Amino acid sequence: MEFESLINYLNQHIALSSHEVSILKDRAKIRTYLKGQYIVQQGDICKYENFVVSGCAKTFFMDKDGNEHVVMFALENWWTADLGSFISQEPADYNVQCLEKTTVIQFTPEALEHLYSEIPQLERFMRIIIQKAFVASQKRIVRNHSLSAKDRYMLFREQYPEIEQRVPQYLIASYLGITKQFLSKIRAELVGS
Repeated sequence: MEFESLINYLNQHIALSSHEVSILKDRAKIRTYLKGQYIVQQGDICKYENFVVSGCAKTFFMDKDGNEHVVMFALENWWTADLGSFISQEPADYNVQCLEKTTVIQFTPEALEHLYSEIPQLERFMRIIIQKAFVASQKRIVRNHSLSAKDRYMLFREQYPEIEQRVPQYLIASYLGITKQFLSKIRAELVGS
């Protein structure tokens, strides 16, 4: 059942043969985390690239003062990891923590390398996914420096309407780089207008 989600997702972008699906399954591991569990912790080495089958996770870092800074959320059919740590196999800068009971399909760096040589179209697909994520990250940086907090919140709601229903407001505020009180004020203004 869990693999069906991944196969359906991949088949929207590339056509896998039954033999390639079998190869993919052989190189993957399914794991379920409970709410609050970490998939990776800051300072540890990220051992897996994770495809979210069900649930929700946040990627964040803690600054030296103990403040949490959310950089990403991951819902069903999204990928999550500390990509820098995963690629370099050096200590992670980010935590990935489950906000709900979350089931993921995991791939080690070695498994992905084997898959890329056995299923070349998968390597091209993952490259495109990573490029799109990089572009989205760059756009977010520009928006954080050029848009008002209200405009950032409106754009967040437009782009990710399903996240707001599943994630506490204080985490959305952290993602937007504002306080939860300021987000409450923005939301109250929007309701009043």
